[in-house]
Amino acid sequence: MKRVFYISDDLDELELVEHELELSGFSAPQIHVLSNKDADVSSHKHLHPVQSVMRNDVVHSTEIGAVIGAIAAAGILIAAYASGVTDAVGWAPFILLAIAILGFITWEGGLFGFQELHYQFRRFKNVLKSGKHVLMVDVEPEQELQLASITLAHDKLKPAGTGKSPPHWLVAMQEKWQRMMKTLP
Repeated sequence: MKRVFYISDDLDELELVEHELELSGFSAPQIHVLSNKDADVSSHKHLHPVQSVMRNDVVHSTEIGAVIGAIAAAGILIAAYASGVTDAVGWAPFILLAIAILGFITWEGGLFGFQELHYQFRRFKNVLKSGKHVLMVDVEPEQELQLASITLAHDKLKPAGTGKSPPHWLVAMQEKWQRMMKTLP
């Protein structure tokens, strides 16, 4: 899968595009709208906004924090071994310190991510500030022709490139969840 981005300043047009995509076989978890005007997006019942957790860079920043934390923890253990202090004191305090440092830096990475726009969305920061909206469609290779034919018919929709899509299994799980929720009374 890949994610295809489009820019528009017309939510009614985006709602129509999303409706056409769903009629042609795209599922709701494949289509999202990123906007700074969340109230306007939620007033269009067929638009699916980007969830707030996915809008921020929490996961990506936490991963980066974990890598930096692991390097710092390894540095502590290497320094303790190289200094020879472990012969006198033992390994326990240094292992505990390494674990604490790993956890703290990972946690800090996640906190930093809450404040940042998702790394894939940063390129649209100025577009969003100007009041425009970004349509994101996660597309399978066999759906690319359908997507192109639908989006080409809409003049207010401007292509804005591609990006990394969530894993196929995650989109499939979201589809199953939505189907299950629709069957509940």
